[in-house]
Amino acid sequence: MSVSDLYTYSHENVFEQVRKAPYRLGYYVLTFYVDSFGRPSKERTDRVAEFCLFPSGGCLRDSNMNIILYDSKYDTYRGFTHPHQKDVTRL
Repeated sequence: MSVSDLYTYSHENVFEQVRKAPYRLGYYVLTFYVDSFGRPSKERTDRVAEFCLFPSGGCLRDSNMNIILYDSKYDTYRGFTHPHQKDVTRL
């Protein structure tokens, strides 16, 4: 998969970018191609934009912090695991 393929929006690309993105102030910064409305695009376009994924609520926000989407797959309260956290085994 090329780097530009990571910019098309899909669940797989969200998870792949999260693995490499720095985690700061409670969110990951992800980059996607955007459509004419500024939403993440599932197809390659001529524009890219940064988005913030907040796993504590499962929300993807644009650069103005407007909620673009919610998905339980990205919500720590619904099972999302931060790839940068160590696995903790409970006794």
